[in-house]
Amino acid sequence: MFQISQFHHASLIVNDTEVSLRFYRDLLGLETDGKRPELGYPGAWLNIGDQQIHLLELPNPDPVANRPQHGGRDRHLAFRIDNLSGLVETLERGKIEFTLSKSGRKALFCRDPDGNALEFIEG
Repeated sequence: MFQISQFHHASLIVNDTEVSLRFYRDLLGLETDGKRPELGYPGAWLNIGDQQIHLLELPNPDPVANRPQHGGRDRHLAFRIDNLSGLVETLERGKIEFTLSKSGRKALFCRDPDGNALEFIEG
């Protein structure tokens, strides 16, 4: 018998690790984890508390074009944040398009430079 106790990480395919780091690290403020071993391809690990996002600079097997405009209708990662209006200001300053949650929650959706959908929920 076993029990799943915690979510550890999610991996995202990216075209250029440095471009992705400018988004996740420099714009969103995530910390890079220096413990990533050499895996034979570029990438980065980003810490979010005890969880991580792994950026994998590999050929993308998924279509990037023609994704739904609203990320809530696509595969996405969801993050809890403490200040949605602060994120709105950050995204606007970075010229990142976003849509508000269609459910009426204090949440928004945007995409990273590679089209990966992200949800941010206040609370």
